[in-house]
Amino acid sequence: MTSTMHSLTDAALEALLTAPESDRVERKESFKGDAPNTVREAVCAFANDLPGHGEPGVVFIGVRNDGAPTGLAVTDELLRALSDIKTDGNIVPPPSLTVERRILRGVAVAVITVVPADAPPVRYRGRICVRVGPRQGHATAQDERILNERRRHRDRPFDIQPVQSATLADLDLQRFEREYLPAAVAPDVLAANARTNEERLAALKMVAMADAPTPTVLGILALGKDTRAFLPGAYVQFLRVQGGTLADPIIDEQFIDGALLDVARKLDEKLTAHNRVAVDFTSGSTERRHPLYPLPALQQVTRNALLHRTYEGTNAPVRVTWFDDRIEVASPGGPFGAVTIENFGQPGLADYRNPNIAEAMRVLGLVQKFGAGIAITRAALAANGNPPPEFTVTSSHVLVTLRCAS
Repeated sequence: MTSTMHSLTDAALEALLTAPESDRVERKESFKGDAPNTVREAVCAFANDLPGHGEPGVVFIGVRNDGAPTGLAVTDELLRALSDIKTDGNIVPPPSLTVERRILRGVAVAVITVVPADAPPVRYRGRICVRVGPRQGHATAQDERILNERRRHRDRPFDIQPVQSATLADLDLQRFEREYLPAAVAPDVLAANARTNEERLAALKMVAMADAPTPTVLGILALGKDTRAFLPGAYVQFLRVQGGTLADPIIDEQFIDGALLDVARKLDEKLTAHNRVAVDFTSGSTERRHPLYPLPALQQVTRNALLHRTYEGTNAPVRVTWFDDRIEVASPGGPFGAVTIENFGQPGLADYRNPNIAEAMRVLGLVQKFGAGIAITRAALAANGNPPPEFTVTSSHVLVTLRCAS
């Protein structure tokens, strides 16, 4: 049974602190040198939980191999660096973890607690890290099959539920081999890979199981030949309105559908085509050119809508409506998990209705760092002279409004 996130007691942590290093414990004296890499490998391995403990794994920072605290200064900077492990995009799907400063044996220690993933395998830089006892390494083909088989249908997020009416013929397998697989799996692992195509699709969650290769929701969205045949709301409705209300004339309209990468590319082209460049001759000695909207902000807002929207129980699309003075991006599905109506937009706060779509968009290069979309949007708008983004959030939808640069 998969654990839910909880904070271990001091007694439980001190027992792990002094126990022999095992498949649930990693100790580091500091977070310098090679430690950032090996700690991420440990986090990935704990999330995969190959031994099947169903219990959290713990990484201690500021502790020697014998469990004795080193007295390392556990600063806010260190805790922020450790928190970045979840959101920097190197571990996909993002692991469920907490980072804390705890007083153990009378000394401050940084503690990372990692909960086993509901839908393994989890990868660090394209490799499935596993741990058996104190040994840390990469998954064999058999390890990978064990992790795949461990997924329980009722515990799966919607984005990897099987689409029962779809078959393998509904996926673009050439695209999978040409674009997705090389980006998702490290080259040396791929070169030594003796797995069948069905096993590769299952490992990357494009089909439910290798021996019953029914495409998942993720498979249809990432590789589907006709996404809307199975997910009718999986498209973007783009409108360019000449004026400020929907009653004004529509001068451009397009339904943008297809696989995720195609939708993002077509939407970028449409946004770029309408994004006029203003020239400022008055505020300095040289002319200054800036677009009405910075493209990075437009990309973040629209791609976040594709990532965070709900694809379950609705046929509503993402709607991008470009008025003369603003752009509105509306997506079905309200806040999810740790993100609420009250705390929506707070820096560093993120949760994932579609963790495997997030993984796929990271593989496809559509997102770089998880949880940073709003911060990037705000910074890009400010640098371009636009007002900050406005959010209208309800339990059933999110509306983001971007105002034109003055």
